[in-house]
Amino acid sequence: MKPAEASLPSDTDVLVTRSFDAPVSLVWRAYMEPELMRRWCGGPPGWSMPVCEMDMRVGGKYRWRWRSDENGQEFGFTGEVLEVSPHARIVHTQTFDAGDLGVSMGSKPSIITVTFQETKGITRVTTTIRYASKADRDAAFATGMTDGMEMSYKQLDALLAQPA
Repeated sequence: MKPAEASLPSDTDVLVTRSFDAPVSLVWRAYMEPELMRRWCGGPPGWSMPVCEMDMRVGGKYRWRWRSDENGQEFGFTGEVLEVSPHARIVHTQTFDAGDLGVSMGSKPSIITVTFQETKGITRVTTTIRYASKADRDAAFATGMTDGMEMSYKQLDALLAQPA
């Protein structure tokens, strides 16, 4: 599949679109089940995801944490699930915990909306990240986050290609 496309459609939004050669039911599971999420969302080479706690129902909470295998640095995200429409849409808050990375993505929670649309066995995933301010959006975008997302998406491609 083609790499993720990222854009800045407004002063506070980042829009990332990526397609996967798999039915929506499989892509959905990869987003909803912690054991699958950990396998594809591990971050760049040399990083692991030791914490992947997810209660993916409205009002549920999640906590994700990544660690550098080389130097032990960590960062993570926490949030609350606001909406779940099976095989179609997930909306959740997201608060960045910089850990010991020394970077910022703003201090207020962002709102993440992920939509899933299948056409002829190809699932298009659209992620909109709405930040509290333009400054927060710019700080997050400057971290190279969309490059990191694409690294994870390539791992998701490999996971989805495995026999069930």
